[in-house]
Amino acid sequence: MSQAGSTHDAQKPVIQQQKVIIPNNHGEKLMGLLHETGSEEIVILCHGFRSTKENNTMVNLAAALENEGISAFRFDFAGNGESEGSFQYGGYWREADDLHAVIQHFLGEKRVIHAILGHSKGGGVVLLYASKYHDVHVVLNVSGRYNLKTGIEERFGKDFFERIKKDGYVDVKNKTGSVDYRVTEESLMDRLNTDMHEACLKIEKDCRVLTIHGSADEIIPVEDAIEFDKIIPNHKCHIIEGADHGYSSHQAELAKVVLNFVRTALQEGK
Repeated sequence: MSQAGSTHDAQKPVIQQQKVIIPNNHGEKLMGLLHETGSEEIVILCHGFRSTKENNTMVNLAAALENEGISAFRFDFAGNGESEGSFQYGGYWREADDLHAVIQHFLGEKRVIHAILGHSKGGGVVLLYASKYHDVHVVLNVSGRYNLKTGIEERFGKDFFERIKKDGYVDVKNKTGSVDYRVTEESLMDRLNTDMHEACLKIEKDCRVLTIHGSADEIIPVEDAIEFDKIIPNHKCHIIEGADHGYSSHQAELAKVVLNFVRTALQEGK
């Protein structure tokens, strides 16, 4: 253990993880962890579908950013993890509004929101956020889905639409047979009516967007990254060869690509 005040301590910021509770605009408490390095800038990390701030990718990216001296905040969307609210299928725009509540909190603390990053569904959420609010100018979409009409039958089965039309909902069960979550017809329509193409056309030219995708993604095809590249004005696309949807064998490479983009944007912004 190094002595307080040693040169080692002076060079390396002391990382403190602070629990932060932020109310969203529905009065639900969002729970998050701030990796505080003392930097004015902060990067906000958004998890994916049925995931949490404790997801491997969220934890590893927060650690990579803090090692660079950049503060990071990872949080649970309403209805997920430790946050209040009930889980809802769909709800992309609702989660973009959760992200807005988080950003408003940190702006109130006189922090600079340097970048927002989302994985999977979170990738869609940060793009929707950028299309609506125009107040964060560095956005990282990690394995987000371009066409939200796809991927539904693959997850729920061919007869999913008939079942939901008949009963108004479908209960999704886990391997033990107990109900994991419910998809209502309303929440399904919410997803189907979320138009990523239309939203991405509204992202302003001064917003730098990086899409990262694994070439071996088994959940969202890598072609979705190419579609984003066609329509977002100020866009870079980075394909990680061999990476699956969760970057299970490519966490270090993912962190390197993220850090390079965040660092470059920081330097150019100064």
